[in-house]
Amino acid sequence: MSDVIERVDRSVWVKGRPEKGTTIMGSGPLAGQRMAVKDLFDIKGEVTGAGNPDWAATQCPARHTAPSVQTLLNAGAALVGKTQTDEFAYSLNGVNVHYGTPVNPKAPDRLPGGSSSGSAIAVARGEADIGLGTDTGGSIRIPASYNGLWGLRPTHGVISSDGLVPLAPCFDTVGWLCRDHDTLAKVARAMLPERRDPAPDRVMTLLVPEALAGEVSRFRQALGARQDLLVQSLSDQWLAHLGRTFRVLQGRDIWRVHGAWLTREQPRLAPDIEARFQWCATLSDADEQAARRAREEIVDALRTFSDDGAQLLALPTAPGASPLLSLTGRRLETYREHLMGMTALAGLWGAPQLSMPLLSDNRAGGGHAPWGLSLLGAPGQDRHLVTRARTTRA
Repeated sequence: MSDVIERVDRSVWVKGRPEKGTTIMGSGPLAGQRMAVKDLFDIKGEVTGAGNPDWAATQCPARHTAPSVQTLLNAGAALVGKTQTDEFAYSLNGVNVHYGTPVNPKAPDRLPGGSSSGSAIAVARGEADIGLGTDTGGSIRIPASYNGLWGLRPTHGVISSDGLVPLAPCFDTVGWLCRDHDTLAKVARAMLPERRDPAPDRVMTLLVPEALAGEVSRFRQALGARQDLLVQSLSDQWLAHLGRTFRVLQGRDIWRVHGAWLTREQPRLAPDIEARFQWCATLSDADEQAARRAREEIVDALRTFSDDGAQLLALPTAPGASPLLSLTGRRLETYREHLMGMTALAGLWGAPQLSMPLLSDNRAGGGHAPWGLSLLGAPGQDRHLVTRARTTRA
């Protein structure tokens, strides 16, 4: 990346950053599109830092570029820089104690959302057109919701995760963020395999957490005020069960991947990230087996909601607008637990979810900040989500 401008905002850019309005010449369906890549992906000749300086200090420059990045380069996209991530992608806040918190341009008093925060902010500020990132527990969908962007978490395993610093391989996916649906769809055509299975029926079921029951009419309107839209309430208890199940399975996978390195190196970590890693170390085989059984029951419920994939599902991406920067400590952790109950739906199912910038949160304290509304499909229905979203463009 020697031809890119040196970083300006270290909370967003690890290396590189073109000036706004820069024209990138190239060939292919993504010609002219500037791509910012989360610092979990290998770029040949660059150290992959994963948001932690102690990790970066123990790594050698990558010998190869990650296949997912190379696919977009081959399609004509121009790499303009690597972007910051929450440490090891283990957060949804967008806060990094080592490099700072990027400013959410749509709501400067609120969190930017992570862990693909750098890529999201680069796109939201117009410094990139495509923000390549990862989504394990919500790290594409949540920054998309908080910054008024389109963001796709694909079906688990449909895009190669080679050349990527993993968090929890059983849930890790490669996704992307864009300001508009047309760009998102172009990236989808370049990244996603062709599918020949029939599209789901147009009838959708709207999944609504109990706490958001009063927002159903707004969700209906954003989706086109469909009269045939079914509504399924999600109890607080069931969402808590979802979140716990996901976190246990994720935590066991995280410790298998990173436990030995963390124990040996004792890296400097943010207190909340360190606490999560320590919790991962306490999980047992019995915890994991119980969570696996719970996952099977949860997936069966999702299949029922979707009529075994014949319908798409819709749901708010997050409980509301991004939390205020002033929300800290246990209150923020409580919010995160609630949030992960919602994002766990796609993760546990291994399913694609597309967050669309269709809402703003004007409830008490909302201040009209961005708020995403999502489409969720059965595994493999990625392209159907992108196509269906065209009729609900903001």
